[in-house]
Amino acid sequence: MVKNVAIVSLSSGILGEDFIKHELDLGIERLEKYGLNVKFMDNARKGVEYLSKHSEKRAEDLLLALQDDNIDMILCAIGGDDTYRLLPYLFENDELKKALKKKIFLGFSDTTMNHFMFHKVGMNTFYGQAFLPDVCELSEEMLPYTKKYFEELIQTGTISKIEPSNVWYDERTEWDSSQIGMSMPAHRNNGFEQLQGNPVFKGKILGGCIDTIYDIFNADRYPDSVELCEKYGLFPTVEEWKGHILLLETSEEKATPELYKKMIEALKNTGIFDVISGILVGKPQNEIYFEEYKRILVEVVDNPELPIVVNINIGHATPRCIIPFGVPAVVDVEQQKIIFEKN
Repeated sequence: MVKNVAIVSLSSGILGEDFIKHELDLGIERLEKYGLNVKFMDNARKGVEYLSKHSEKRAEDLLLALQDDNIDMILCAIGGDDTYRLLPYLFENDELKKALKKKIFLGFSDTTMNHFMFHKVGMNTFYGQAFLPDVCELSEEMLPYTKKYFEELIQTGTISKIEPSNVWYDERTEWDSSQIGMSMPAHRNNGFEQLQGNPVFKGKILGGCIDTIYDIFNADRYPDSVELCEKYGLFPTVEEWKGHILLLETSEEKATPELYKKMIEALKNTGIFDVISGILVGKPQNEIYFEEYKRILVEVVDNPELPIVVNINIGHATPRCIIPFGVPAVVDVEQQKIIFEKN
């Protein structure tokens, strides 16, 4: 059972901005109601400008949280777009490997890069939720489906299985204090959808936000992202991907179908589609471009034997489950379940 939670800002420093204080207070209250001791690492609340200029401080917070024996869980504040900049401070002298202690690490979005970092040093992590987007949800409580998995993780230290949510929500467009207690319009959700391949397949899951993964291969967002990711061997080798299940989900940027195709093609060019056992795809926000994305996946993968399952409640669309990375999993679309071995 989790007792002590450390919150880190490994990407955006928005946690330290005054305009989100009402969300911050709400999140702290909810965590403390679970009986959790909440520790904000030294630089987690220093704001957007400071943390954008001090990647070394973001890395320092992560290393100290790992080394602290009193911390059971490291919870990311939110995503962002440049956590790849932590690479030199975590890998130049094996800093991450030396600091490594088994803890729960939870985050999504840009945190995809951090999940790959932990994969590189052999630590399993949890993908799908973060402090500001989930614990600090402005509705009267955390979204029920989201809350269910968060509670399972802090109470048991693992996730045993995931099933589809009955509903999905329109995403918020306003986050000011007037929104406290305001719910979002809900829609019926249709469960896991098989695009192709066998409805039952297995493997360890790895992946994340495709927009972030694309930065590993494309320098349009940041000129040095490809160079740094290559230097430190961030993306797993084809051999390491063998037998894995690839998880993909799209960000709030809602990539156009043209860009989405480029991103899927970049993954295909790595050769991993020839060795993985299946692909899981998160629901896009507000189901924007959902049908186009499905067609592109089938077209670019170009292998009808490779299972592709979409409409997983993971990533940027709400509500969100939590998926363990590095744990043997069985996907059963007919039973509408993904079952995980005990971590």
